[in-house]
Amino acid sequence: MASTKVSDYVLQRLREWDVDHVFAYAGDGINGLLAAWGRADNKPEFVQARHEEMSAFQAVGYAKFSGKVGVCAATSGPGAIHLLNGLYDAKLDHVPVVALVGQTNRSAMGGSYQQEVDLAALYKDVASDFCETVTVPEQLPNLIDRAFRTAYARRTVTAIILPADVQELDYSPPTHAFKMVPSSLGLGRYAPVPAEEDLQRAADVLNSGEKVAVLIGQGARGARAEVERLADVLGAGVAKALLGKDALPDDLPYVTGSIGLLGTRPSYELMQECDTLLMIGSSFPYTQFLPELDQARAVQIDIDPHMIGLRYPNEVNLVGDARETLQRLLPRLHRKEDRTWREKIEKNVARWWEVMQRRAAVSADPVNPEYVVHALDGRLPEDAILSADSGSAANWYARHLRLRGRMRGSLSGTLATMGPGVPYAIGAKFAHPDRPAIALVGDGAMQMNGMMEMVTAAKYYREWSDPRLIVAVLNNGDLNQVTWEMRAMSGAPQFEESQHIPDLPYADIARSIGLDGVRVEKPKQVESAWDQALAADRPFVIDFRTDPAVPPIPPHASLDQIEAAATAILKGDSDRGSMVKQGLKAKVQEMLPGSRHRDDRPGAGPHDSSDAGPHDSSGAGPHGSSEGNK
Repeated sequence: MASTKVSDYVLQRLREWDVDHVFAYAGDGINGLLAAWGRADNKPEFVQARHEEMSAFQAVGYAKFSGKVGVCAATSGPGAIHLLNGLYDAKLDHVPVVALVGQTNRSAMGGSYQQEVDLAALYKDVASDFCETVTVPEQLPNLIDRAFRTAYARRTVTAIILPADVQELDYSPPTHAFKMVPSSLGLGRYAPVPAEEDLQRAADVLNSGEKVAVLIGQGARGARAEVERLADVLGAGVAKALLGKDALPDDLPYVTGSIGLLGTRPSYELMQECDTLLMIGSSFPYTQFLPELDQARAVQIDIDPHMIGLRYPNEVNLVGDARETLQRLLPRLHRKEDRTWREKIEKNVARWWEVMQRRAAVSADPVNPEYVVHALDGRLPEDAILSADSGSAANWYARHLRLRGRMRGSLSGTLATMGPGVPYAIGAKFAHPDRPAIALVGDGAMQMNGMMEMVTAAKYYREWSDPRLIVAVLNNGDLNQVTWEMRAMSGAPQFEESQHIPDLPYADIARSIGLDGVRVEKPKQVESAWDQALAADRPFVIDFRTDPAVPPIPPHASLDQIEAAATAILKGDSDRGSMVKQGLKAKVQEMLPGSRHRDDRPGAGPHDSSDAGPHDSSGAGPHGSSEGNK
């Protein structure tokens, strides 16, 4: 009987931790593992990306949408280096990911050998909670078990470094002896709760408030019913950090939507006017979008004592699981009989959605990106999983898509890196092969790496019971978010050499590798393109030719920002004419009374037989910006 190698045991222990997929790329630094995968009949499944960074992003997407640890693997040197961006994305968004990385033979370490990198030093920050090198077989299973337990318990990145020669050694378990460390599987379920006196102090603050605002993040996802009950009892409005966009349905009348640079006006007004603030499961970092520091009495609930009390001078910090804490807090709260505050919030929310519908209905050249995303909103399957890339695509994801029911969605909230949109969606498909995944990406992100990951989709989609993976490319020939940030923050005109990117036939490329797709160059084609993609029997790329002049202006744009944009115009911005036109349209839409627009009726969208695009006799329309956080 053949002996069990260290590499065989590593895969066995992964299976015992219920790992079904490892997102990886081959290299001789993990040859031992690759051979073991062959002996193990590819269990757990080796999912081959086109680049190690994409493997890490796929592991992050898998972890975000499955609730399980995502696992990625790469070879020594360059492979391990390539994982880093995706791993930092996981760390900053508090997502559990375990990285397995190869290393040169122990005998070569320290000898400036080929592909030798000091991985312990390299990974010291990204895997700061646990990063260890296997030097003898007896360190296993302890190192694997601790990597998984730490990733789960601290919602972070951990790493195991496997020298190539160690992978080939015969496995021998730790013995009952001095300086041997045995181990066991599993973490055990637990839910920390605050002290009783802290709960009462928090209840006293919330009961005394007349205008209560709630801000939730991804940490509140498991407490949906409790948040709904709390909002009803306190007559509160609820704003959401972008990573918590799917934590509470957007069709609830008191949910004000996203907060921050990508936020909605109702969320901004909620924070500007409240006298009491409750934050649940969020470390939203932009203090300027929270109430003035002396305006509101504040309570925060977070499971991590390391992350609590960071963003606002809270009166009470409750360390505990969101669901368990709210269940203990709710009986102490008094129902607020005066619903004036709640009624105002609901009125603001209803008005906001009217404005968004009107913005989507404004003409652009050739297609308004807000209409593209708004047209998807009503078509979203009830079990859809959405990802958005960083950039202007995140604006429209944040503002135009109403996540409801079982829908899930995420993006790179804290690192805000370019490129995770498509690999997140692929990770989602391995987590939930029976659900449709939709990625909203800019042409910059698609060119950076998304297009090649469609090759990964082509390789694996036949394994998915629902083959739908839809990638919507907002193709405007511009690195649009940075262009607008230059205008608004620096008053600088568009710098063509850095901002302009070439047009590619994204749908044609998708078809050339056995997928499907369509290019959309007229507004009247938008809705049929979505319908075609949602009915497809394979991954589908929609190449939307959108207008870069539709500005991502925050709903609370300051005079300084407006002045900076004006300065860019005066300095000769190459797109200044369209910028002015679309900017004015955007602001006019906010000022129009809700009853004076032809497209206020539910479900109305742009429709124009001339193909000139959606238009309105008032000449009014769009806006947006960037950001996201827990």
